[in-house]
Amino acid sequence: MLFGYETSNNKVRFSYWAPYQEKLSIILNDSETLDLEKKDSGMFEGEFSIKEYSRYKLRLGNGEVIPDPFSRFQPEGVHGSSQIININESYSKREIKKEDMIIYEIHVGTFTSQGNFDGIIEKLDYIKELDVNTIELMPINQFPGDRGWGYDETYLFAVQNSYGGPLSLKRLVKEAHRRNLWVILDVIYNHMGPEGNYLGKLGPYFSNMYKSPWGLSFNLDGNGSDFVRDLILSNVDYWIRYFDIDGFRLDAIHAIFDTSPIHILQRIAERVHKMERVVIAESDLNDPKIIREVDKCGYGIDAQWCDDFHHSLHAYVTGERTGYYEDYGNLEQVKKTLTNGYVYDGIYSKFRNKTFGEKVDDSVDGCRFIVYIQNHDQVGNRGRGERISTLVGKTKQITMAAIYVLSPFIPMIFMGEEYGESNPFLYFSSFSDDQLIQGVREGRKRDNGQDIDPQARETFELSKLSWNIDHEVLNSYKKLIQIRKMINEKCKRKFYVEASSNYIKFERGGIRIIANFASTLTERKFGTLLFKYGKVEEKEKEYQLEETGVVIEMVARPGFEPGTSGL
Repeated sequence: MLFGYETSNNKVRFSYWAPYQEKLSIILNDSETLDLEKKDSGMFEGEFSIKEYSRYKLRLGNGEVIPDPFSRFQPEGVHGSSQIININESYSKREIKKEDMIIYEIHVGTFTSQGNFDGIIEKLDYIKELDVNTIELMPINQFPGDRGWGYDETYLFAVQNSYGGPLSLKRLVKEAHRRNLWVILDVIYNHMGPEGNYLGKLGPYFSNMYKSPWGLSFNLDGNGSDFVRDLILSNVDYWIRYFDIDGFRLDAIHAIFDTSPIHILQRIAERVHKMERVVIAESDLNDPKIIREVDKCGYGIDAQWCDDFHHSLHAYVTGERTGYYEDYGNLEQVKKTLTNGYVYDGIYSKFRNKTFGEKVDDSVDGCRFIVYIQNHDQVGNRGRGERISTLVGKTKQITMAAIYVLSPFIPMIFMGEEYGESNPFLYFSSFSDDQLIQGVREGRKRDNGQDIDPQARETFELSKLSWNIDHEVLNSYKKLIQIRKMINEKCKRKFYVEASSNYIKFERGGIRIIANFASTLTERKFGTLLFKYGKVEEKEKEYQLEETGVVIEMVARPGFEPGTSGL
């Protein structure tokens, strides 16, 4: 189903579901009026000869003029005129293997000094040399102003103007594919932002039953929801068909409310898989239903972010115990999440004050989980936006990195982490609505302890990567990634893990990892040393780790079966 317009043979065909309107017209270049024909079920359609790059708005039945909520480009921002852009289809088939994925998360505006897609293109060779193979872009839909995280987007189909717009995004994807890099988009189907949101004027696109803390929730199961569900699936099609996007990260799916017999998440997964792409969920539910196959009563999502992994390792290494970190803080939890995915899998959570989560089936492989030691949320939702390098120093960071990069899960690096970036990543915005600005300022200070003004341009500038590279850290990450690629059965969850109050060690696919965080640890040598970092002394028959350090070796023990005890 078409929402908005499509171009063909110098013609532009418009299509809108707008049951709230008795009349709907296109106002072309602030002068010409083109009336759309009203069809059944609240549809409006029309086809006209219109030059590319013409600007237009919609006139509603009461005479109000608004931007096109289904616009492909908003050159003047969320309140300005929409623009006709001819975006040719560019879909191509390619094999995407989850077990090979190593993800690099990027915020377009702060990744380079340019703050746009062209800036990322200039860094693609660097990303390729890092040896990751997947770029995950934080939201690139049109949001208010010229700086923001992107989660306040109000245009499902329009690419952010300050990032370069749709044609620049197409160039980025093409250049990434030329280097055999996959591109994943972070998309938001749980809500739509408040400023510049004109969609609700056309019809019941938003729910009257459910509320999101961030904006209006989509109507996925009420009156008229068939059209809204079609809108979401059409948006998925759009990014794949016209931009050749390789997959999606679905934001906060725990805030997607849908009581339909077939959940919209299952429909999204079906649509993505039909086009041979991947879909990842951010979920705060610890519910394996999200990642189970459909024939096992699941939604068929390919993978989900695993916060339990992050929280257990972060709380142990940093000693933080505030907020949700009060539920974490020992290496036994790290051991549990390494093999089980969830720490909270049907046990009591003090922070939530209830029993939380469900056990993950043995049939669910490790590549159903994405793990990390930092991401945009875990850094940016801190009041000062401190990165892990600032919190624990590089020895502990590299030791933590060894655990997650060599885990049975898909690793994700947050931009700059791999070279020890020290600049913060703060929450920033550029709203124009005074009431909204005040609410954001007060909310970020109350909930996150952020004293620095999120609206100030300085906050955005402070969050840009410095690109002051610590080559020791960078080379360590490169080596860890190389070692990961040596592991057979990368997604196998069942293997031997041993943990104490000071160390954790495990072996996967013939690779042995010893991570020590306190006291002196002496370990027998069993193979060839691949990597060591920290206060580590290699002797003839043993390793001695003083305080924090990591040792990785290729095991060569006669008769030893990888995955058994004997570490």
